[in-house]
Amino acid sequence: MTSATLVLTVIGRDRPGLVSAVSAPVEARGGSWQHSQMARLAGEFAGIVLVSVPTGEVEALERDLAALEADGLRVDVRRTDEPAEQQVAAVGLHLLGTDRPGIVAEISRTIAAHGVGIESLATGLREAPMAGGLLFEVTAELVAPVDGDLETLRAALEQIADELMVDLTLG
Repeated sequence: MTSATLVLTVIGRDRPGLVSAVSAPVEARGGSWQHSQMARLAGEFAGIVLVSVPTGEVEALERDLAALEADGLRVDVRRTDEPAEQQVAAVGLHLLGTDRPGIVAEISRTIAAHGVGIESLATGLREAPMAGGLLFEVTAELVAPVDGDLETLRAALEQIADELMVDLTLG
């Protein structure tokens, strides 16, 4: 039996049972929940989920998930073929500094300009110890071609970190 790979994006007002509401139709259609990232942000629950489901059940699952909108849960479905694994190097990035607009835009623009992708990205605000105020924190997992020039990327990111007056580590 062949299976299809689907990426689901989920958003709705946070309440108990949202994950169950999405996972139940996947299970009922013989699907398998592969990977997910979900979070509660400003009273909304949002996530992205990778599932596989028998090819003959895709349309029925799409209908089941669309019906969840009546309960205030929007689920968008995108069918995808998993890309062939390529040789990449995983690189961690951590940034911490005073919050200001444009940090993510400047950092992500530089990363992309060097042919490096962002596998995962988490950001948040936290209290600055002793000084008061808020600090902005970025934690990311980057994927670079194994033959890529990470030292050039590191130099470019360090220059931006100096301009933004933030601490940045890559490695």
